[in-house]
Amino acid sequence: MSVILDMNFHMWFVLALTAAAVYLYAREKYPLDVTSVLLLTILLVFGQLFPLPDANGRNMLDAYALLSGFANPALVAVLALLVMGQAIIHTDSLRPLIRLFVKTKWMPPWLSMFGILLFVMVFSAFLNNTPLVIIAIPIMQAIAANAGISDSKVMMPLSFVAILGGMMTLVGSSTNLLVSSAMVELGYDPLTFFQFTIPGMMLAGVGLLYVIFVLPYLVPKRQSLADSLKSDEKEFVAELDIAPDSMLVGMECVDGRFPALPDLDIRLIQRAGHLILPPFEGYKIEPHDILIVAATRDSLADLLSKYPGFLLSDDEEKRLALKTQEHDEQSEEDGRPVELDERVAEMRVLAEIMVTPASRMVDMTIEQAGFDRQFGAVVLGIQRRARVVRRKLGRIRLEAGDVLLVAGSQGSINDMRGNPDVIVLSGSKKELPIPKKAPIAGLIFLGTVLAASTGVMSIAVAAIAGSVLLIATGCLNIRQAVRAIDRKILILVGAMLALGVALQATGGADFIANLLLKLPFSDSPLFMASMLFILVAFLTNILSNNACAILFTPIAMGMAVNMGVDPIIFAITVVFAANCSFASPIGYKTNLLVMGPGHYRFRDFMKAGVPLVLVLWGAYILIAKFYYGL
Repeated sequence: MSVILDMNFHMWFVLALTAAAVYLYAREKYPLDVTSVLLLTILLVFGQLFPLPDANGRNMLDAYALLSGFANPALVAVLALLVMGQAIIHTDSLRPLIRLFVKTKWMPPWLSMFGILLFVMVFSAFLNNTPLVIIAIPIMQAIAANAGISDSKVMMPLSFVAILGGMMTLVGSSTNLLVSSAMVELGYDPLTFFQFTIPGMMLAGVGLLYVIFVLPYLVPKRQSLADSLKSDEKEFVAELDIAPDSMLVGMECVDGRFPALPDLDIRLIQRAGHLILPPFEGYKIEPHDILIVAATRDSLADLLSKYPGFLLSDDEEKRLALKTQEHDEQSEEDGRPVELDERVAEMRVLAEIMVTPASRMVDMTIEQAGFDRQFGAVVLGIQRRARVVRRKLGRIRLEAGDVLLVAGSQGSINDMRGNPDVIVLSGSKKELPIPKKAPIAGLIFLGTVLAASTGVMSIAVAAIAGSVLLIATGCLNIRQAVRAIDRKILILVGAMLALGVALQATGGADFIANLLLKLPFSDSPLFMASMLFILVAFLTNILSNNACAILFTPIAMGMAVNMGVDPIIFAITVVFAANCSFASPIGYKTNLLVMGPGHYRFRDFMKAGVPLVLVLWGAYILIAKFYYGL
């Protein structure tokens, strides 16, 4: 069906669709991938029903043009880099290097943490920063615990330095690659590997100073998820396993209390793999039930003398660790007694674990994930974006970044550390040996970076070749590689590239650029570059960095051409601004990952991130004036 309409109709429709997409992405009422698929479908149908012919009569909004983004080399490179990042996590290739900052006895905790932050920032320039943050989270927690520092003081700095490091090279962030790709779509040469490294290092250096000297004073001290289950400092969490011959069997809850347990606050009951949450009216205790209760030390001691159970307090774990150390020192030559190993395996402890982005548990419920069957552990609570989720716990579908509070034997918690689906944040001090594939993965990663940075191969080819080599050498299998590919990134980027094509073809990008050029002082390239920076930096915290990069690159290039300025400078402006995802936990994946371990609220990122965005804005203005000569 062909309908000839005025080109302004196409432009206004695409601009209205862009505004609607921004609104839906910002509201997050629907999942990101659902909104992206809807956006792409509307564009495809519109382009089919209302074609926009070029000078040769070819429809500029046909399916070939709109779907070409899914075959974009930059998108393929991003997905391949995600696979390489998963291999780094799976083989623990970087953990030995990070451990150097922990094992150095003369190094005080604050210096160790600074060393890790600097390490993460530098490596984020060459590697997807998500695996770096995943590896560093438990190590930073261990150092903070030894130094008596709250996790909330170190988790946000970890995410921020990872984002800052991504500003320094073309592969430091998927955002950078997508800006370069959008430039190619517009007929420009792509950005080179180190084209903005020097100004990127300047911005990263300014940001690092803020993170080290200012950020710790802006983030609050927050209690952990385990502590949130305790009513006050004098209460402990305990687990009661109801034996078939227990006197508690058959007891019914009356007025919110079980008669034989008047001094206990029962938090939940696990029965045959299912979780029963308060209120418990009408429920009777059955054999093999597991009761999770909170009680004072005296009440707990009296209870455990009558009804066997396992204490889950931190004191018990510390006493066990002390006994373990004493046995280790006593039996260095003879070996560790079997009785102690059995005691460690039986001891129940609390632990916090986090669901990784590539976990196969994502989108599963607690019951489907089968923690009790797979790990022998009980899930006591879920924290999502710093909010404890307790209602209908067994039916909640897991998401990447969720923090689960689990109770299990010391042995089962230790076993979780070898599972790529979760990260043990606390509850286990055991270190696993370095996998044999770590050196191979490290060499393949180094070779990929060298091939891409020297121009021997394009970034897409180098990343794909590196991913295939990692699979071929057994650093990860094909199933793990497929899980590493984030479908949300694939669908979002494909949809936003289609929207970018539509904006360019209908003249919408030029319209927005000309509209911005009507602002006061629009004849000043420095002023317009600074306005573009703060606009993109603001929206990247509401939408996503990838969406902003693709959406604003055509607009920025149009502004530069109309002012007679080198378009590369404005493209790099979009790169830097789109990476300023500091003021929102949804702006960047690493923010979402540290939100649970740091126990942050949404407003915490605004309080700490907005000043950093303003600081980087000021630094960028100076760079644009004196480095680029605007």
